[in-house]
Amino acid sequence: MTDPELVKKMLRAVLQASKSGVSLSRLQAEYKSLTGEFIPHKQLGHSSLDGFLSTIPSVVKMERSRSGEVICFAVVCKETAHVAQLVARQRTNKKAGRPQLVNCQMRVKPAAPFMLNGRCVEQCGEGSNSRIIQGTLDEILKASGKSVNKSRAEPLSFFLHLSLARVPSESPLYHTPPMLDVYPAPANLNEIAPPVKPRPPQSSSYNQQLVQNRLQEILSKYTNGFWVSKLPHMYRELYKQDFPTEALRDLELWSHICIVEKTCSSNPSELLLYPSEELSTAKSSPASTPSPRQSPLTRKLSGPTRPTVAKLEELLAKYNSGLWAHALPKLFQDTYKTKFPQRVLDDLSLLEDVCTIDYPMPDNPKKAILYARSAEDKNRNRVEQRKPPSPTPGEPGRPLHMPGMATLLVPKEEYPSVLVVEAASTNSVVIRYIGEGYSQAQETLEDQMREFYRQDNTKKVLTSPVVGQLAAVKAEEEEEILRAQVWEVTADKVKVYYVDHGFSEVIGIGKLLELHDKFFKLPFQAARCKLAGLEPFSQDPAVLKKFEIMACGKILLAEIVEREETPLVVLYDTSQDDDVNINATCMKALQDKSLESPLQVNSSHRNASVTNVCSDGTIYCQLPSRGLSKLAEVLEKTEAYFHSQVTSEFLVSKPFCGKICLARYKGRWSRVEITNLHGSRVLDIHFVDLGIPASVEVIELREVPSPFLRELVAIPPQAVKCCLADLPVKVGSWTPDAVLRLRDAVLGSTECSVKIAKVDESKRLVYVYLYTSKEVQDVEHSVNRQIADTDLWKHQKDVFLTSRSPGKRPGSAGSSAGSSTEGKSSPLPESPPPEQGDLRQGSPASPFQLPPLLELPPVGQNMDVYVTVACHPGHFVLQPWRDQYKLVVLMGEMILFYNKMEERPFRVEKNQICAAKVDNNWHRVLVKGVLASGLASVYELDYGKHELVSCAKLQPLIEEFQQLPFQAVTAQLAGVKPRQWSEEASIVFRNHVEKKPLVAQIEAVHEAPQPWDRKIAVYLVDTSEEERDMWIHDIMSEFAKELTKAA
Repeated sequence: MTDPELVKKMLRAVLQASKSGVSLSRLQAEYKSLTGEFIPHKQLGHSSLDGFLSTIPSVVKMERSRSGEVICFAVVCKETAHVAQLVARQRTNKKAGRPQLVNCQMRVKPAAPFMLNGRCVEQCGEGSNSRIIQGTLDEILKASGKSVNKSRAEPLSFFLHLSLARVPSESPLYHTPPMLDVYPAPANLNEIAPPVKPRPPQSSSYNQQLVQNRLQEILSKYTNGFWVSKLPHMYRELYKQDFPTEALRDLELWSHICIVEKTCSSNPSELLLYPSEELSTAKSSPASTPSPRQSPLTRKLSGPTRPTVAKLEELLAKYNSGLWAHALPKLFQDTYKTKFPQRVLDDLSLLEDVCTIDYPMPDNPKKAILYARSAEDKNRNRVEQRKPPSPTPGEPGRPLHMPGMATLLVPKEEYPSVLVVEAASTNSVVIRYIGEGYSQAQETLEDQMREFYRQDNTKKVLTSPVVGQLAAVKAEEEEEILRAQVWEVTADKVKVYYVDHGFSEVIGIGKLLELHDKFFKLPFQAARCKLAGLEPFSQDPAVLKKFEIMACGKILLAEIVEREETPLVVLYDTSQDDDVNINATCMKALQDKSLESPLQVNSSHRNASVTNVCSDGTIYCQLPSRGLSKLAEVLEKTEAYFHSQVTSEFLVSKPFCGKICLARYKGRWSRVEITNLHGSRVLDIHFVDLGIPASVEVIELREVPSPFLRELVAIPPQAVKCCLADLPVKVGSWTPDAVLRLRDAVLGSTECSVKIAKVDESKRLVYVYLYTSKEVQDVEHSVNRQIADTDLWKHQKDVFLTSRSPGKRPGSAGSSAGSSTEGKSSPLPESPPPEQGDLRQGSPASPFQLPPLLELPPVGQNMDVYVTVACHPGHFVLQPWRDQYKLVVLMGEMILFYNKMEERPFRVEKNQICAAKVDNNWHRVLVKGVLASGLASVYELDYGKHELVSCAKLQPLIEEFQQLPFQAVTAQLAGVKPRQWSEEASIVFRNHVEKKPLVAQIEAVHEAPQPWDRKIAVYLVDTSEEERDMWIHDIMSEFAKELTKAA
């Protein structure tokens, strides 16, 4: 999109959708989310984005906030004035984070919700609605030390908003007896259902003693505990009554009956309920019942198995995010050099009192996850963590904590924006959080202070300051009044630390004023963080110098790895097209440049080794050098060191992007960098000295032992990224046949020779001539010439689907593809819809059996959904939350399976269901068309997105991954008339629903021969606000009326 007028139009649309403006650092991401590409400022003749924006003042207005961040606003013109007025009425979108940075992962959803949809009627009090349920969930999460992240714009990072929406009198209601009168759903999708009136709810009081007695009975049957989310269902099954909502909030107060424990899983809202120690002791007889602390494994196996139990508990303590049961034998063998008892693996119930066992896939008991279990220690630690430590007065960087003053909390979102102030150590980086409740609250406070001290004529100068005392300070610029702490006092000078800005200064004593009590309420805004991975080099001069250049004074994005008083973070600079990992960049400052691979133009290298040939035609080589010899020496020492160790201290417990660690490759330890996280157990790595990507479980990684850490960090990556020079096609346009030919010729050979033709520093790519012998000969004998003279570069012809979605009949593909011409599409002849078994997967001869159809609630009922794609009210895609955790597990298994497979091309055909690698994730897709360029158009059957991927990234979908129903459901908004929706209306709709958890009430279902053609009409309700529920069709109806009036 290089048309200047079109770029301006789309840029105005992006900016006009946000009434509070868009920060310059987020503008590229927002623009790409709308258009699919970045702002082409370089193609339009501008080296920087802000330089381009300054040339179009009729479209963009740039202002700088007090925190130093540049904010972009849309300039209103006559044509879009009415749109600006409507956008101004929207509620503030508190979206934060970096959508393009980290893949979306969903926290595991409990097996049953806290409340079934619309069933809290009998126990809810006056005015009961979704806020009661949401409040219950928030309080339970708050008690566990976590909170729901409502602001991230990632498809699977939101937790479920439980689903009973508060009902306005003018909107259709849930089909929920006995509160509501039910009207039949209209036969026409576009007909608006008549409004109904709610009946007054019943009393909210409940018999606490009765509920406690019944809870004791339930706990006596489940002595090993159970999920809190299952309690309402169990209570209803046993006593034919709903469990009171208020009682969920009181569970933690009933310590004499039960213990509420937070699990170690990645889902902060999964809580476990156990009988209290008093209850267990009272119900146990010393003569006949074992002690509650004695595990079934210890009871069943005598003497020698006690060390096994201890070792298992040690391993699980290291993996606070859980450990797959099938991975336990190998990990146990590697760590302790002894086998784990097979009979215990065959009967995991023996471990019920040693650990918590979760079965994310109930139909496959072998896929179990083990969690460490220590309820008493966790409860005690949770209480201790809530008590903020009292800083020492006068200690540098530790402002005095006044009684009654709130402690600054780490933001709830996973990716907050921060302003980096300074860093004397990477373990103590001074930052300020940017956003509502932080920098904005501070600006409001300073405005109030400036007004207060300007009007108060009775204020006194602080003539006798004391070290550690808080004061107000007159700043030099703009007559600002700032809060500060006194650090040092001399005759006429005072050294103060600005508690909200994070730096110190020596000022005259006359600038100190007494700080009024009302300005103590806001927590001090200067905070500190630690940079993950740089702890051993926290004060290294090279690291600190690099960090000062890359980060100080800039607003960055912080990925919180560990939430502590001083959080452990990874910082990212997102201001450019490619995000920069600050931590990893600082780590590279420790590399010894003399150990880099020699890359001089026209130089020749014998005994080179080709370690990887990628599907796009790039190759990775190892060239003989001092660095390669040093690397082999250090890794040999590391190998011997690991053989002498039997503890689990080297397991990686805190993985994050950019971390350097060790993984096995062909039986030996090699250096790897973590490149992507898929939840807490599966991650992508890159062998930095081999150029090979892989996906592994976190248990397969090891920390670099401290004796060899500095040596290994100092050696630059030894894999040189290359491509063959003088070929008829560019990198990325290679055919699968050409890739296979090159692999067969050079992969794994250690007797190759390389001649460097050109070095492209901007792309970090080296153009080479490759030879399969030790001697460098003339260019005509190179692999380049041999492969260029073959017929390997001809792509297959384009094949597209018709507008219909019929299944493929045997034999139709060949005739259709054969009749098409190079570079042109050939539509299929129309044919009747096939049976489900006729769809193709894998090879043309193997039939594909479709998964079972996704079950939907009856018409008139509601369900919790997540909107993955929103084009306009007439077309969007949603996912039911019910089985989302199964989709997460499925995708993790697909990543491990396909990324470990050797890439082998297979024949890709239209209307074929297979697995496709899209943005480092493997998806189940339907092939919509095949292009001559080697690309395929696919439709993601679980997310509803259309993508263009290389045919080399497609693989057959094996039977194991065909069991879960396809999760994407196409929908249209009920309650609005069908129309041609304008661009402005589509933007407003997208801002309200896309990538958000909502409540959907089903109005009608239109079945179809294939599951991806099925379409439903739903009402959408946003229940995220505490004060009111928002019915999306009301918003869009009002917007349509405003547009009609404006026209």
